[in-house]
Amino acid sequence: MDRGTDRAEQGTATESAEPGRVPLAVVVVDRDGLVSHWSRGARRLFGTPKEEAIGRTALDLLPVSGALPEEQDTAYAACDGLGPDLESSLDGGLSYPAAGRARLTAPGDGRVDVLWWAYPLVGPGPERLLVLAADADGLRAGDGAFERIAPGFALHTDFPGAEDLARRLPEILPSMSVGESARIVGQILELGYPILEFSQNDRVPVTPDWGVARRAERKARRERAARALAAGEPVPEELRDEGEDLEYAAVRERLEFLNEVSGRIGTSLDLSRTIIEVSRAVVPRFTDVAGTYLREQVVAGEEFADGVPDTTTMWHRVAVEHTDEPGRWDDVVPVGEAMPFPAHTPFFQCMTSGEPVLVPRISEEMGHAIAAQFEKRDIRPLITGRSMLVVPLKARSVVLGFMILLRHPERPVFNDMDRVTGAELAARAGLVLDNARMYTFQENVAETLQDSMLPHIPPRMAGCDIATRYLPGTLLGRVGGDWFDAVKLHGGRTAFVVGDVMGHGLNAAAMMGQLRTAVQTMAGLDLPPAQLLRNLDDLAQRLGDTYLATCLYAVYDPIAGELHLANAGHIPPVLVRAADGRSELLDLPTGAPIGVGGVPFEAVRVRVEPGDRLVMCTDGLVEVRGEDIGVGLATLCESAAHPAASMDDACDTIIRALNTRGGRKDDVALLMARLGGIEPDDVAEWRLALDPAEVSRARAAVREQLHAWGLPKLVAPAELMAGELVTNAVRHSHARPVELRLVRGDTLLCEVDDDDHELPTLLTAGPLDEAGRGLRVVSTLSREWGTSRTRTGKTVWFELTLPRR
Repeated sequence: MDRGTDRAEQGTATESAEPGRVPLAVVVVDRDGLVSHWSRGARRLFGTPKEEAIGRTALDLLPVSGALPEEQDTAYAACDGLGPDLESSLDGGLSYPAAGRARLTAPGDGRVDVLWWAYPLVGPGPERLLVLAADADGLRAGDGAFERIAPGFALHTDFPGAEDLARRLPEILPSMSVGESARIVGQILELGYPILEFSQNDRVPVTPDWGVARRAERKARRERAARALAAGEPVPEELRDEGEDLEYAAVRERLEFLNEVSGRIGTSLDLSRTIIEVSRAVVPRFTDVAGTYLREQVVAGEEFADGVPDTTTMWHRVAVEHTDEPGRWDDVVPVGEAMPFPAHTPFFQCMTSGEPVLVPRISEEMGHAIAAQFEKRDIRPLITGRSMLVVPLKARSVVLGFMILLRHPERPVFNDMDRVTGAELAARAGLVLDNARMYTFQENVAETLQDSMLPHIPPRMAGCDIATRYLPGTLLGRVGGDWFDAVKLHGGRTAFVVGDVMGHGLNAAAMMGQLRTAVQTMAGLDLPPAQLLRNLDDLAQRLGDTYLATCLYAVYDPIAGELHLANAGHIPPVLVRAADGRSELLDLPTGAPIGVGGVPFEAVRVRVEPGDRLVMCTDGLVEVRGEDIGVGLATLCESAAHPAASMDDACDTIIRALNTRGGRKDDVALLMARLGGIEPDDVAEWRLALDPAEVSRARAAVREQLHAWGLPKLVAPAELMAGELVTNAVRHSHARPVELRLVRGDTLLCEVDDDDHELPTLLTAGPLDEAGRGLRVVSTLSREWGTSRTRTGKTVWFELTLPRR
């Protein structure tokens, strides 16, 4: 406050710094009735220096000699609701806002008539009362016809808590709106000193005893001045003040319009919604027709090269708002159409210069030129004779699009002030659109990244059927880190994983990709579930502490009929029993989320039967704002147990049951597996001694078993490849016997286990090389093959496709 008061004090005590405003004195009184703040305006008004005022009793500095008599000045008339006088306010009896007029003793034994306001201050600090005062002579301009006055103070002051007071204007002035208080503070900041603003329209909760002029006479004077301005005639001298008031009102109206538009646009980062908001904000108050065009890349949420647009730039018509009869514009200029604009058009001039283009009236010639851009559609009846303003929508000096604004012929044409208003409107709209565009671009990148990292899981894996669903968040910007996966393991087992990185957006999706890749890699190493989560937590710690993630990891062994599960802060899975259709939440040790660090993880084993179904999902499916998560989990159990014709139908049943409750905003990952198991008759195992002679025994065993299973076509390749793997195992094993296993499922799986931890690699074998030929044969003849470490050594396996029956 005091910073700007220096400017105010450069004039006389009765001088107003701006038309319609007078400087304001600010005094703060503490709970002991002592002055704790004394502005320079107060020094000017009351004649006491700040050094002498601070710490003194307020009543000593503000001597009250009585209220100003009503008859002293005819510019003021008596008003109802005169508050307590200033003396009682300063004496500690004030518990509510008050105001009044008083005659104070001034330097030089003079009298100063002041208007004052006193506002109690509530809070932990010592300040108890805020007193604002102004010289009443400053308000006696013209005929004194003012309805209300509004005091205000800026953020520039030196007493404790003043900035908080400035921001709490709506509290201090309870009947003043947030928008009005923001406007007053903005004006004070611009002027640089506290002010007292007086006008026809402002309202404050308490008003001093002052007058209201005759409204009928004032209204007639304003109407005469308005007619002169409208006719372009000079305003008579006696009405000059009225003309200036009208111009001031016009400027103020446009500022209010821009503030209103700014408040109505940008409520969402949804590009489509923002476009609609921008179009509807200007119709009908500023224009009768508003057509919005955006670059093709902006609509698509893509980046585009910097530079000035040219005649090849495609512009999409994204919105047309108008006050004409419904449907009049729809067929001629449909939304969604894309077109370039030739160099001779005002639209091209606007987009290349980045400046508004004003056409007071569209002539027949210009209407014909514009209509030439619309093939087989005559737009001339819609635009000829109308006033047009083309404003660019730009941000960071880049033109994103433009708006074509048209007014009806009977409405006043756009003028230079409208051009300025339109430019300011377009600048604000351009920034909002650019924010939405950049956000849309980021979301497109995140969605692309997320989609590329979500796995394409086959519907059938060893001993189980799988179905999955992924649903993005219901709000723009809810792209997140939910993922699921199914990883093939040796021994016919399958690992299921569902995880959720906390947070949303591109970074969460990227973090999800890193964790998913890590899980796939560690699953391929056949790490036990608890150890896998331990390693994943260590990895998250190395990546940084920005993100946390929950993860549920389960390994299904279809031969043993068992699930091996570990949980890291994730919601538990549901197991639906095939025998009786009963569903249950598996009771697992919850564990801490991935990224917390230093927390142990525990694993449990659960027996399952053929036909049982395992359901794993992220919390976005069961969690709804304002509802206990237990309700969602109960609904999940109930819907998962519902009979379904197929796995896809079962997933859809769960989604319908949980996704229609409303309130879901998070993304959802759902994985369901029907655990079919592998019958004992489809598994054959042999233990082989570390003797080269066992290779021929292995080949014979494979040959006999395949004939028993009715697979004679697979005998030759399977016998050859099994012999090669057993040969390598016998050669490199140390002490433990070699194990050979055949599994008949969706494919024929052959596995050879030994106690050597070194994994074999595929080599290029030359004509004279003895090593490397075995794996080359396996790689060539098998459908798929691989190696993995085990706790006791390694497993080498291959698969063959079963012949069609």
